[in-house]
Amino acid sequence: MKTNLNPVHVICAAAILACSCAPVYVPNTVNAPLFTNRNEIQASLHAGTSGFDPHIAYAVTDHIGVMLNASFMNNTSDSTDNFHKHRFFEGGAGYYTHFATRGKFETFLGFGSGRVSSLYSNNIWTSSSDARFNRIFLQPSLGITTKVVDLGLSSRLVLVGFDQDSERNSGFFIEPALTLKAGYDHIKAVGQLGFSLPVNEDEIPFNYQPLIISLGIQANFGKIFK
Repeated sequence: MKTNLNPVHVICAAAILACSCAPVYVPNTVNAPLFTNRNEIQASLHAGTSGFDPHIAYAVTDHIGVMLNASFMNNTSDSTDNFHKHRFFEGGAGYYTHFATRGKFETFLGFGSGRVSSLYSNNIWTSSSDARFNRIFLQPSLGITTKVVDLGLSSRLVLVGFDQDSERNSGFFIEPALTLKAGYDHIKAVGQLGFSLPVNEDEIPFNYQPLIISLGIQANFGKIFK
């Protein structure tokens, strides 16, 4: 019998299995628009270690932008009872500017909330989670943009809080991510590689996904190319 492997599911499953646990916190793809001008709109869809992540961002003025992000995963195993499911929504607003000819700087502040449930079991131990969570983020980015290639380096700082049964836990993470966009004018493929690094690792009582890996497609409207 021929088996067809979905590369997105392979990435998700490999990342979760690498943790050997049921991750409570799975960082979503970083939305780094690197705006150029007022009324610019970016809409994108990403797939990777956080599942499927839709993004939208809008430049309200020549220096103020807003964004809405979401993340969804429903990953199950064909041979075991293991699974991971989450849904997450967040919004943010921030400041952007440009320097030199193509250099960009931006920083966004935002808030999001969601729910996660997961189970990882093997012959040695069982790990499970069923929690609601909130997250505050501050996200500065530097980058360059052209008609063909955009390159951005972000450093998202997040404070995550979880409520499960009667327990409440929180953790602070630094999430550096490199984003590459390649295409032409208004349509570009997007790839991202990043990490989720706990600042207070010894004090975090929940499991987390340490990688951010995604591929996607982005449409851009209203951008003035220079």
